[in-house]
Amino acid sequence: MVVPIDLLPPIMDDLLTYGRPNRPPRPWLGLYAAEVDDAIVVAGISDRGPAAKTVLRPGDRILAVRDEPISSLASLWRRVWASGSAGAEVVLQVAREKETMQVRIPSADRSRLLKAPLLH
Repeated sequence: MVVPIDLLPPIMDDLLTYGRPNRPPRPWLGLYAAEVDDAIVVAGISDRGPAAKTVLRPGDRILAVRDEPISSLASLWRRVWASGSAGAEVVLQVAREKETMQVRIPSADRSRLLKAPLLH
């Protein structure tokens, strides 16, 4: 993993103290997206993630987050993260074939789904 050096000083103390930045966790949806032919497409859905409990399917095109159109993967994630911290509801506008729908996803803290280290 490569981290630009100028991003490290503001969070270095937190990393040494907590092992992560000391801020509320970002919202996680449990979906994987990709840019395909100038569209943002759901590439996959995590079995244990919040998106698995919705009508989303791989191949769905993500058009907007909270009625704000998206044009790239970066804009998708920036708008998802701007929805609040983990637990915030994220509203996606999605197209499937010729149908457009709104999907409400209650986000989660991804770190809570990770396997915790074994401590003595």
